[in-house]
Amino acid sequence: MTTATSTSNMPLQFRLAQKNDAEAITALVNSAYRGDSSRAGWTTEADLLTGVRVQAEDVREIIEIEGSMILLCLQQNEIVGSVNLLKTEDKAYLGMFAVNPLLQGAGIGKQFMQAAEALVKSEWQATAMWMTVITTRHELIAYYERRGYQRTGRLVAFPAEVPDECRLVKDIMMEELEKPL
Repeated sequence: MTTATSTSNMPLQFRLAQKNDAEAITALVNSAYRGDSSRAGWTTEADLLTGVRVQAEDVREIIEIEGSMILLCLQQNEIVGSVNLLKTEDKAYLGMFAVNPLLQGAGIGKQFMQAAEALVKSEWQATAMWMTVITTRHELIAYYERRGYQRTGRLVAFPAEVPDECRLVKDIMMEELEKPL
């Protein structure tokens, strides 16, 4: 697809995921969100949630759903980032955004997010991108605000499919953030 240069001067490539990428995507997303491996980065949910974030079968299904795509970020042919993009009317939802925890803070996420926004704008003519973020993740909300996302004030309950035994904090709420494209 496209190539950019990260702050570490290693070129980034972007491409759509295929079903045979599901295992690598699953490992990346789980390492970025949960468990001790996620603590190497700053986007961890390890103090809020336990267990896995996603299963490989779920990733394969997401890749196959109409109006859904997973964009990959690669550095030297290695998957270092992934994001699920969903078409929602004239907007696009950004979910499961993950960058390898060992590479976080190097500018990859910023470039990767710009590539995702450009893709949904060109492929779906999306007029805005939106997401949900755990309300107590102040540093993450601030990161997205620096990227042009605005808090909407719309709150939603944390997904019910995450069992109570995986929640280290009860009554987790999510807030929608949105950015015009």
